[in-house]
Amino acid sequence: MRQAIYNVIKQSDDSSRFNKLYDYFICAVAFMSIIPLMFKREYYLFDVMDTITVYILFADYVFRWMTFDKKIKKGNMSFLLYPFTPYALIDLLSLLPSLGMVNQSFRVLRMLRIFKILRYSKSFNYILHAFEKEKNTLYSVLVLALGYIFVSALIMFSYEPDTFSDFFAALYWATTALTTVGYGDVYPKTDIGRLISMISSLFGIAVIALPAGIITASFVDEIDAEKAAAASSREAAKSAEDKDGSVIDRIIEKRTEADKDE
Repeated sequence: MRQAIYNVIKQSDDSSRFNKLYDYFICAVAFMSIIPLMFKREYYLFDVMDTITVYILFADYVFRWMTFDKKIKKGNMSFLLYPFTPYALIDLLSLLPSLGMVNQSFRVLRMLRIFKILRYSKSFNYILHAFEKEKNTLYSVLVLALGYIFVSALIMFSYEPDTFSDFFAALYWATTALTTVGYGDVYPKTDIGRLISMISSLFGIAVIALPAGIITASFVDEIDAEKAAAASSREAAKSAEDKDGSVIDRIIEKRTEADKDE
């Protein structure tokens, strides 16, 4: 029974129609479950929709939990590990508001159900793998950015104490300057302050461009690796077919020779 459930809910491939149908069904249910969040007013239809979809998504959560050992092959330990996996945590948090286990002020957690759809996206998986592959480099860039925000905020707060109400306001300005957003609600008023702002904005362009280039390069590498793996699989399958064909040809040839001898 559990094996049959796992065969249906596991990540789909091109050869399994039932997997694809189940994936499309769960994606549709996840999307329908967040439709009520797009409206300010509450309708009876939305309540019914939320009740039905949350039970379906909760059943999917239970099915994945009870068959997790089929995926990671760690026996009974699998059932203890599953609730702490990233996707399981996201699924559970997204269901809590509808199950009445948290206050309705946390209903925004239902938006996490969008990850149900992203789970089946190859492009999203490529991005996750790219982040995982380049995490050390990205951490370095993050530390660099945070350090520069702190230093530039400290310098600006020292030169223009009247412009900023407190140091947090200076941090807010430094963040918007680094990301080149610049809302215009807080800005330097002295020449020194404007010079610091220009330097910060130019540095911000470089810092923002660094992770973008790193992730893009890693993303392309993931796609190339997937294409190479697919090409290798096709070549292996073709080689196996050619081998089978050659064996059959030799069998036919031997039978023909035997018939001639007779």
